Amino acid sequence: MAFGFGRLRLAARDFWALTPRELAAAMRAFAGPERAPLDRSGLAALMARFPD
Repeated sequence: MAFGFGRLRLAARDFWALTPRELAAAMRAFAGPERAPLDRSGLAALMARFPD
């Protein structure tokens, strides 16, 4: 709801008329490029940078 009303600035009737597939497509449009999942070496690098 926060995304639909806030980010998309939809009226309540328009938000509630969306299908889940339409809402998911709108969210993907704002998500940016997809990233590969973090692998073991990436996790090790993060742990080395932020040891706490």
